[in-house]
Amino acid sequence: MLAELSDEEVLAIKPEMRIRQYAKREVVLQKGGSGDGLLFLLSGQLQVIDITEDGRAIGLRMLVPGDFFGEIALINNSTRSASVVAMSDVLVGFLPAPVAMRLFSHSPSVARQMLRHLAQKIQRDSEFRALLSINNTAKRIYSFIVLMQKKNPDGTVVENLPTHQDIANMINTSRETVTRALLTLAQQGIVQKESHRLIIKDPEALEKLVKGD
Repeated sequence: MLAELSDEEVLAIKPEMRIRQYAKREVVLQKGGSGDGLLFLLSGQLQVIDITEDGRAIGLRMLVPGDFFGEIALINNSTRSASVVAMSDVLVGFLPAPVAMRLFSHSPSVARQMLRHLAQKIQRDSEFRALLSINNTAKRIYSFIVLMQKKNPDGTVVENLPTHQDIANMINTSRETVTRALLTLAQQGIVQKESHRLIIKDPEALEKLVKGD
């Protein structure tokens, strides 16, 4: 978001940025709260969740360092549409609403980044809705992995892998079902699980499972 700002612009907003620390499982943003600022995840991992009418927590997406959030309520001058919970100890940067809105309107680079972010968010949400419509639970889990995977110098990986329970919450299944599906993939040599990440050793085989081959 702020990567293309000039040194002068960074120095201007630096005094306005407040650093906050949250412990694991602590609520960073509460659904229904005021859109009083833009937030940046500096370290740790966050999960965006929604609470259903029957009280169930549904995971919407994970946030990793470098991500920003809270922009919708800020732009719409509305309340927060979802809650954000710390999945580990986290550091969050908070930029008050007037400063953030001034950046949106006066900095072309920030405006470009925001437009790109919103377009990607719409696409990701559309893909996630399509994922949730899959009736076969195993295929839904495999599709979730494909949606989360990224290519880096180490190959195709899912970084900052959520816990099995968090994955289950996000795709509407049980933790045991997620565990069985990932174990099956590991036994078939398709994935290799490491601490907090999943290495996709055979992406083509995973794609075939998603397609039902």
